[in-house]
Amino acid sequence: MSQLLELQAVAVVLAGALATIAIWSPRRALIKTAAVVVSIGFMPVAYAGMADLLSKPKPIRLEWYNANAEEALVLAAQLREKEGVYLWLQLEGSPEPRYYKLPWDEELAKELQKAMQDAEKNKSGLAMKLPFEDSLDTDGPRFYPLPQPKMPDKGGAPVDQPMQYRHPGMDA
Repeated sequence: MSQLLELQAVAVVLAGALATIAIWSPRRALIKTAAVVVSIGFMPVAYAGMADLLSKPKPIRLEWYNANAEEALVLAAQLREKEGVYLWLQLEGSPEPRYYKLPWDEELAKELQKAMQDAEKNKSGLAMKLPFEDSLDTDGPRFYPLPQPKMPDKGGAPVDQPMQYRHPGMDA
């Protein structure tokens, strides 16, 4: 969300610069007024457009900021045949997950389904290698289940008792 406000601030500055140029240009007053009105109208439209995009999946090919990510944790996935593969990814170093759309590829969808089944069987998570790679030709599978979580050590430190609340007027 913070990037939305930063991008909107840049859009406002650019629209203001265009309005200033229009005001100082050697044109008739009607044309100058129209240019300023259009610049002012651009600002809320740009904000509404950017805000609307927040809830929509970003096509993988448009990712430029995290384009060199080596791996991503797959939090959720949905396959829509002949439409696309929708992924909710947690990237390393990013505080919040992101929503992406890959173009439909039957082999990739089968690979994802198998990895999801293996992850469910192992009771582990799911990861994706090179999530923003342009080519689907990678060495080995692109999706893979994470290793099974380690079981707690036996005979370790005793588990603390849960905290219990006792009303002050109630003595044991």
